Formats: sequence, C-alpha cells, structure tokens
Amino acid sequence: MKSVSVPSELVAAPFNHRSLQLNGFSAIESCTHADCTTGSMFLEEHMLLYVAKGQNIVTYGKQTYPVRQHEMLLVKKASLIQYNKTGVPGSGYVYESILFFLKDEFIQEFIRMADITSDHADTDSQVIVKPVGERLQRFFESVMPYFNEPQQVDTGLLKIKMLELLYNIAATDKPLLQQFLQLKKPVKADLVEVMEANFANQLSLEQLAYLSGRSLAGFKRDCMAIYNMPPAEWIRMRRLQKAREALENTGMPVLDVCYMVGFENPSHFSRIFKAHFGVSPTAIRQEAQA
Repeated sequence: MKSVSVPSELVAAPFNHRSLQLNGFSAIESCTHADCTTGSMFLEEHMLLYVAKGQNIVTYGKQTYPVRQHEMLLVKKASLIQYNKTGVPGSGYVYESILFFLKDEFIQEFIRMADITSDHADTDSQVIVKPVGERLQRFFESVMPYFNEPQQVDTGLLKIKMLELLYNIAATDKPLLQQFLQLKKPVKADLVEVMEANFANQLSLEQLAYLSGRSLAGFKRDCMAIYNMPPAEWIRMRRLQKAREALENTGMPVLDVCYMVGFENPSHFSRIFKAHFGVSPTAIRQEAQA
C-alpha cells in the first residue's frame, strides 16, 4: 500500500482537502460519505486528530487506537499510520474530522510564550485516545466555518486560533500537554524494528531514514553495518523472502502476494523472483498446492 505524505499531499491533487495553512502549522478538514475508507499516511509533522463525526481506527506501530466522535489523538512526526474511517450509519455515512499539523518551531514558540516547563522531561508520555471536553469541543466547532472561506481568514487570526488550541490543552489536559512537551525530544529508533515493520510499505529511503530518526547518510551507513548491504538491496531481498513464504504457506494468488509485499509491477516481481530463487512464483505456488 502506497502511503500519502501529509500534510503536503492532502492539500494537492487528487485529494484537494480544504485547509488552513500558515508557516509552522496547518489544519485540514477531512469529510467523506462512505461506509469505510482505509489508507496509509506518513506524517511529515506532528498530528492532532479530532473526530467530529464517525470513527477513525488508527494503527500506529503495534497499537490500534479507535478514535470516536468527540475524541482526539496526538501522533508525533516521522510516523507511519494506517487509518480506517467509518461514517455514521443512518445519516449518509458522514465522517468528519480535523487534522492539525504542528511543526516543532511552533510548539516551542508556544512553550516559551506560556512559560511552560516539564517536571517529567525524561519520562515518555503514553499515547492514548483522549475525550474532548466542552471547552475544546467549542474550539473545534469555531474552526469549522473557516474552511468555507480560507482565503478570507487573516493569517494573524489563524496563528491566534492555533495558539488558542494549545492554551486550551494546557489548561484542560495536563497528560496531553506532557505529550506535546515530549514531541521536541529527538528519538533515534531501533533500525531493525523500523526495517522489519516497513519493508513492504511504499516508502522512499528518505522516509525510512526519517522514521528511524536518522539522516539519509546515517541511515545508509547503519544499514550497511547491520545488514552488510545497501538498504534498497535488503528491502528487495526481504520482500522476496516474504513473498516465497506466503506462496508456500498461504495459497494466496501470485498477484495478491506481489502487492502484499510491496511490489507494484507483477511482471517485474515475477522476473526478479525467478532470478533470485531460480524458479517462478507460479511454480512455487503450484508445488505448495500439489
């Protein structure tokens, strides 16, 4: 499954979501009329998801977070998430949410303005779905009309509204505020875990490096040290291994296996599979079913 880089790709074709944008943050409206919509997103910035109608089941790492109506979830940047949006039955299956994307610089500016310090700087905050109280719910409702005429909304007002969001969180939800304070901590992830979790995803090397908390050069260097081969070569080999396991053990059609492990071209997949194993994927599947 190819992931969408957000927020940049959501506001461009073919998605063209309505948005409010300013240097340092952006807010994007997501409104659908469908029983179920699924996909994958790569977060370029920290994201606060607020669900106004329906439900969004977010998978992040090894955890799944059902975010229901009037609930919110904060996820840090350089994360790959899967989503499953469900509209409200009986009302045209409407799903509606606002995605707030915040850069480190904007969060740090707020922390300085509010003179906020953390007593738990070395303690990681737990990522959890949070209920939205009346004060924050009224704030989210006040933002909705701006999406109808984004060109008429003054940039100064947008900045005030985003600061209002953070001040409201600071006043009403200390655990969530602690999560915001933790966002500015640099995190270097376990490279093996990142590679194993994402080799079948349609991510560039730059995105994988970002997920691992490394520069591209550092990512390539660490991959060579661990795998004794470039990351692109390891990804191709790992996909082929996973494909063979699936063909031998699941009985899945070759085409489904091709897409499942991250290849986009079935002919290319069959060609490099045979070059690597000396036998075609179809032959492997037939032998397993014999």
